[in-house]
Amino acid sequence: MKNIERILIVCDSSKSLLDFRGKLIEALTINNEVWVFTPEIKQHNVRYMLNALGVHIQENTLESSNVSVFSDIRYIIQLYKLIIKLRPTVCFSYAFKPVIYSSLVATFCNVSNIVPMLTGLGYNFSQNNSKKRLVSIITKYLLKLSLSSKNTKIVLQNKDDYKTLVNENIISNRQKVFVVNGSGVDLSHYNFSKPTLKTCNFLMISRLINAKGVREFYEAAKIVKEKYDNVSFTLIGAYDNNIDAIDKMLFNEIKAGNVIQYLGEVDDVRPYIRASAVVVLPSYYGEGVPRCLLEAMAMGRAVITTDSVGCRETVNLEKEQQTGFLIPVKNAFELADKMLHFLSTPGDIISFGQNGYKYVADKFDVYKVNKHMVSIIENNGNSREYPFTPVLLN
Repeated sequence: MKNIERILIVCDSSKSLLDFRGKLIEALTINNEVWVFTPEIKQHNVRYMLNALGVHIQENTLESSNVSVFSDIRYIIQLYKLIIKLRPTVCFSYAFKPVIYSSLVATFCNVSNIVPMLTGLGYNFSQNNSKKRLVSIITKYLLKLSLSSKNTKIVLQNKDDYKTLVNENIISNRQKVFVVNGSGVDLSHYNFSKPTLKTCNFLMISRLINAKGVREFYEAAKIVKEKYDNVSFTLIGAYDNNIDAIDKMLFNEIKAGNVIQYLGEVDDVRPYIRASAVVVLPSYYGEGVPRCLLEAMAMGRAVITTDSVGCRETVNLEKEQQTGFLIPVKNAFELADKMLHFLSTPGDIISFGQNGYKYVADKFDVYKVNKHMVSIIENNGNSREYPFTPVLLN
């Protein structure tokens, strides 16, 4: 009989526990004792569902978007005390701060199975201005240090990130690395529907940071609105104190509502995807596999995104199977051109959307992805390793 694992999940957002990891946590609770170390849970439904699954909750004071030495030290101490108390057999973490800090503390405390998952490399491995360069250098150093333990099994969401980490000497090609197909998407939750073509809506779902391409979306919308009347643009996402947040002037222009409708952060994106014709993400952030695009494709929406890390994983360009368009990064004109294509060729909105649903069902179904994740987390992943190469789970 399989031994019960005590699994500690470390995250940077309580909302993400259900939105991105809900089905994975559900699968892990079947045979294991599961704890979560999370920033304060403010959503009643999140606390209720975790309690219903029998998950043990330990809250902390992490400020994931801010650079604060004192806050981070307090967080590390809280995490250390928890690991000493629980003695987990598995420490699974995702997002940069939890990955770095929990992996370091878990290594120090001799946790036998450390599973950090990097859901993209963000702006830390892209071209940085002076404002971000120091943060990037420190992050890279700490990441290399945190991933060096022999007890660590690294999970990535695309092959480009693996190549980058090896080339940057963050990891070696001898380490245990697994590449999975994103976080997966629940096809029973994001139901397929045909888009309406009477008034074409382009939707972007993203935090309001520069590297997500918010300005490019805004500028492309201005170009398209000059040529078409029966078109609208919607932006959903939080504007917070992030090091890469868009400037106040652009934010005020967006809020004015003359070009795009800004709705802020919403609890459920499905009604807005359903009301859209095409979902757009002109990101150059360094994504894992963008969840918003998978959700859109699961609901039968064509997509436009950039030919950049993580984003390109979502678009199938094969003839008769095309799911959307890839455009160069930081190029509002190319984005506008592809929007204009959909407006002049509305049949592609329907066919690309149908192809997108099939693509997601085949490659990104959450149950397929989680089957791989559980095998890694539950100490069964070693059997899937090959020397000197990452394990590509398809």
